[in-house]
Amino acid sequence: MNRTDKAAKALFDSAEFEREYHYGGPLGARIGGGATTFTLWAPTAEQVVLCLYDDGSIGAARERIVMRRGERGVYAHKAQGSLAGVYYDYEVTVGGAMRRTGDPYAWGCGVNGARSMVVDHALCSPEGWAQDRAPALQAENIIYELHVKDFTCDPHSGVRPELRGKYLALCEAGTTCGRAKYPTGLDYIRSLGVTHVQLMPVYDFGSVDEAGGAEQFNWGYDPVNYNVPEGSYATDAEHGEVRIRELKAAIAAMHRAGLRVIMDVVYNHTYSLDSALFKTVPWYFYRQNEDGSASNGSGCGNETASERSMCARYILDSVLYWAEEYHIDGFRFDLMGLHDVPLMNRIRAALDERYGKGEKILLGEPWCGGASAMKAGVHPADKGHLRELDPGVAAFCDATRDAVKGSVMDAASRGFVNGGGFSAGWLAKCAAGWAIPGERDGAAAPSQTVSYLSCHDDWTLFDKLVLSMDPKRRFRNAIPEVLRANRLAAAIVYCCQGHMFMLSGEEYGRTKLGVKNSYKSPLRINRFDWALAWERSSLADYYRGLIALRRQIPAFTDKREGAYKRILESADIAPGAAYVLMDNAGGSRYARVMLAVNTADAPAELALPQGGWDVLADGESSFLWQEPASVSGVTELAPCSAKILGLRA
Repeated sequence: MNRTDKAAKALFDSAEFEREYHYGGPLGARIGGGATTFTLWAPTAEQVVLCLYDDGSIGAARERIVMRRGERGVYAHKAQGSLAGVYYDYEVTVGGAMRRTGDPYAWGCGVNGARSMVVDHALCSPEGWAQDRAPALQAENIIYELHVKDFTCDPHSGVRPELRGKYLALCEAGTTCGRAKYPTGLDYIRSLGVTHVQLMPVYDFGSVDEAGGAEQFNWGYDPVNYNVPEGSYATDAEHGEVRIRELKAAIAAMHRAGLRVIMDVVYNHTYSLDSALFKTVPWYFYRQNEDGSASNGSGCGNETASERSMCARYILDSVLYWAEEYHIDGFRFDLMGLHDVPLMNRIRAALDERYGKGEKILLGEPWCGGASAMKAGVHPADKGHLRELDPGVAAFCDATRDAVKGSVMDAASRGFVNGGGFSAGWLAKCAAGWAIPGERDGAAAPSQTVSYLSCHDDWTLFDKLVLSMDPKRRFRNAIPEVLRANRLAAAIVYCCQGHMFMLSGEEYGRTKLGVKNSYKSPLRINRFDWALAWERSSLADYYRGLIALRRQIPAFTDKREGAYKRILESADIAPGAAYVLMDNAGGSRYARVMLAVNTADAPAELALPQGGWDVLADGESSFLWQEPASVSGVTELAPCSAKILGLRA
C-alpha cells in the first residue's frame, strides 16, 4: 500500500483498523503436530516471501516460499517436519517497496540478529532446566542491578578468562579476589542479603557487534530482537541455540544461589526505525507526530505505540514468554511513562493469574525521555498516574533519591547527606515512600514505591558525593567525609518504606571516575572493580547490616495502603538534625523504632521518649542490633551520621 507517513498515522489510529485487523492467534515460527508453521501479521503487505537458510549470517536462501494471506492480515506457511535450527527471514512488500526483515516474533537468531532462527526449546535448554525453580519469595525485596559484562569482566573477579563478560561467568561458583579470598560473583551477592538480581538488558540489542572484540561495551538499551537473548554474552554468537542455553544456565545458577531474577525490558523504543516491527507493518508499532514524523519520547529517535492493540499484545506476549520459558521472576520497565496505564495493569493481572498474586515483581521508571505523541485520552504510566496503576506495579522514587544526595541533573546539587537542605518533614515523606494521601505524584501504597539512591543511569552515589563534596575529585582515595556521607545515605534509604533497590557496587562506593552517562564508556570505566570492593569491604559490611536489620522491622517493610500511618511523629531537634518515630507493630521485639539523622558537622543531642531503647545501628556499625546497648534519656548523634533505635515492647 502506498501512503504518506501522515496517512499511516490516521489509518492506524482508527477504530476501524483495530476491529478489522486485530489478531489473537499464534505468531512466529512454531514447531508442533509434525510440522513447522510460520505466521506473520502484516496487514498492509501485498506479498510476503519466506526465505530459508542453512546459516545465520551468510549464504543465499536455500528456498523461497510465497506465503498465503489469511484473515486479519496474517501470512502463513506450514512446512512438514521440524525445522529446528533453520534460519529464516521475510521479504515484505508494502506499497510496492520490498523490505527484507527478520521475524519480530522470533525466539532465536543468528549473529547480530538479522536472520531469525526456528527454535525448539527442548533442544536448547541446559541439563536440568525442567527442574529449575525460583527460590521462595521472601517477605522483603532487596533488588541488585547488574550488567552481565561489567560484573564479570574484571581480572580480579576470579572468573576464568574465557568466560569473563559472558552468561556462563554467572555460573562460576566459589570465585574469590585477593590473598584474603574475598568472595566474588554470586557468592558475594548472596552474602549481602540480596533477594533479586536485576539484569540490565539481556535481550538481543544492536549497539554491540556480536562478532566483535571483547572490549566492546554498551548498557544495551537498544532493542533489536525482543524475544531473543543477546549474543555478545554467549560463548558462541554464530549458533542461535548457544545464547539461549547459556542464559538459561545463568538464570538457573542464580536460582540455585537463592536469588530471583528480574529482567530489564525496553519495549518503549527500538534501536532504530529500521527494525523488524517497522519493516513488517510500516509505522503501526510507532507513535507519530501530527506531521507523520516519528515521535521521540524515548530520546532515542522513536517510541512504540503501546495503546495500539497489536503493539500492546506484542509487549504482553513478550513478557509472558520470558516469564514462562526463561523462568524470569520480574520485570523492570525502562521509561514506563511511555506505556499506557491499561497495558501495565493488564501485564500485572496476567502475571498474577498465571503465577499467583505478587509472585512476579513489576517495576518501572515513571517518566519519559522527552515529549510523547501518545494518543489523546490515553493515560501514561507515569508519576502523575501512579494511583491508577495496580498496587503491584512499582515505580522508582526520584523524590527520595534527590532529597538524600541532590539532583541527578547537577553535579554540585546537594541533598541531606552532602550539605543540602534537611528537615524532619522531608525525612518523614521519604520514610513513608511518598505514599501519602494528597501528596502530588505520590504512590497509593509503598508497594508502588522503589526506594533507591543510584542505578546505572547518571552518576553513581559515590561519584555524586565526590563531585559535590571533594574539590580534588578523589574517586579512588576517598576522603572520610565522603565515606561518612555514603553510610548516612544508606542508613536513611534502608529505613524507607517501599521496595529496596541498589546499583551493583554501590555498597563499596563504586566509581565510574565521575562519568555520568557511561552507556558506551570503556570497561575500565564501567567494570565492577573487585579489588576496590575488597579494599572497601567495611562499607559493604555496613550495607549488609542495614539489609539484615531492615528485614526485622515491620515499620520499614510494610507495603500496604495506609502504611504511612506508622509514622507517629517527626521533629527537628537541632539545625541539620531530626528524627522520625514509627509504630513497629507486627511481630518484632520492638514496639516502636526511630530513625535519627544528623547531617551537621557538629554532634547533636536527641531526647528519647520514655522507655527502654536499644541502639540497633549508628554511623559506625549497622550490626549493633546483634548485641544492642540500652539507652534512655538523652543520646548523642555523631556528625553526619544516623542512629536507628528500637523501643522494647
